Amino acid sequence: MDSSKDRLFGTGGKCFVVAEIGINHNGDMDLAHRMIDLAAQAGADGIKLQNYRTEDFVADPNLMISYTSQGKPVTESQYDLFKRCELDRARLKELAAHSRESGMLFSSTPTGPEGIEDLVETKADFIKNGSDYLGHLPLIREMSDSGIAVVLSTGMARIGEIDEAIETFFAGAGHDLCVLHCVSAYPTPVEDLNMRRMVRLRDAFNVPVGFSDHSAGTQAATIAAALGASMIEKHFTADHNLPGPDHWFSCEPGELAEMVQSVAGVDAMLGSGTIVPGKAEEAARKDYRLSCTASRSLEEGHVLTSTDIAYSRPATGIEPKHADAIVGRRLARPLKLAEPIRYEDLK
Repeated sequence: MDSSKDRLFGTGGKCFVVAEIGINHNGDMDLAHRMIDLAAQAGADGIKLQNYRTEDFVADPNLMISYTSQGKPVTESQYDLFKRCELDRARLKELAAHSRESGMLFSSTPTGPEGIEDLVETKADFIKNGSDYLGHLPLIREMSDSGIAVVLSTGMARIGEIDEAIETFFAGAGHDLCVLHCVSAYPTPVEDLNMRRMVRLRDAFNVPVGFSDHSAGTQAATIAAALGASMIEKHFTADHNLPGPDHWFSCEPGELAEMVQSVAGVDAMLGSGTIVPGKAEEAARKDYRLSCTASRSLEEGHVLTSTDIAYSRPATGIEPKHADAIVGRRLARPLKLAEPIRYEDLK
């Protein structure tokens, strides 16, 4: 990936944090808007929604789902659950506008061509393909052809399936892709996080990578940032106690703010990678490096010998590596013991 300005990923910029609102708005637009405000206040760089069509992936209205909500087990129709949280184009545009007004990127997960058209219409910053849809190669090709940056999540996938999805993307018109390491377990046990998998994905496919974080806390996100993630996505809720399947394992605003600060700290510590002294080191070079100094008091006109030269702080004189070059030179002025020897002190 190059660093051209029309690319969202792989530009060498900071790792950005995306608050995955998903269906945690519960179909309530007031709650959705409040969550956008909370994500912005926490310092998130973007939000992600889901603009699916229920019929695209739930054909059987009798298919049930069981989950924990408000500390209690709930079983209901998958169709009913997802249908009440659908976002049509008008709602999507409204939330996209709010996200941008709040200074955040806007993205969403569609489940069909109509959903992609909605995101083109709303000028989404990127389209996210969920792990469950990684094998839907026709849809990935349509995402690629949309001209919008694409994120592919790789939960539950084998390497061959990831390879097929990436090949399908690049066979289309798209050029801006990020691949997310993801573990589809909610929450993900620490022993299953396998954070080095993210690095393997980058090495294997030569694409920007990130992390879709389903773990508790912020430690895994910090590790992802340290390993070079371009983006980190985290499920987000206004309150763990809201009704719905995802609230209990999503992060609340305070946790998201902590994660944003942690990732920003890692970004700052990683730096640019250039091998030059940092700003704080410039003073240290002068104070702590060595220079050629007088090993004893020396008179004006004295011809320097190797025994006249010592090496000590500060580094305001001639560098020790040039000591041989000044042997035999005559002093233009007297020098005191331990005084740095400068070129202007020599005839």
